[in-house]
Amino acid sequence: MSYSPSIYKFLEGSDTPVPLDMDVVRAVLGPHDVSDPKLTVRENGHLQYWIRAADGSEAEIFADESGISVERPHSGSGVFAIVAELAARLQAVIVEPSEGVFLCGTEAYTHLPVNMREEAVLIEMTGEAVEAALIGPRLS
Repeated sequence: MSYSPSIYKFLEGSDTPVPLDMDVVRAVLGPHDVSDPKLTVRENGHLQYWIRAADGSEAEIFADESGISVERPHSGSGVFAIVAELAARLQAVIVEPSEGVFLCGTEAYTHLPVNMREEAVLIEMTGEAVEAALIGPRLS
C-alpha cells in the first residue's frame, strides 16, 4: 500500500492531540520489530520500528509523543491487528489519510472533538476490521 495511516489520541473533546504513552508503544511494537534494535531510537528521540506479523505482512512505524505514522502497511490482517492493538491500548484513533476518516473504538470516540465525530467510523479494533475499513474487505 502507498498510504500512511496515522494514530492520534484526543481527550475530552479537545481538537489538539495529546501525548501518547510511549511505554505502550514500545510494549506493543517491540515484540514485532525485525530491525536492528540499536536503530529503534533515532537521534531526535523518536521511535522507529519495522514490524512483521506472523502472516508476513509488514509496516514501518514512526512514533513520537504527538502521533504515530504507519508507513506502507502490507495487506494482511496480521499487521493491521498490531495497528489495531496499538490504537486500542492507547485509546486512540486511526486516521485514514485519503478520506480523512477517523477509525475508532467506543472509548476513543467519546473523546473526539465534536467536529470530528461526523467523520468517525466506530469499529471493533481487530486486524480484519481495520484492514476492511482502510483498504476494503479481502476477496477469498
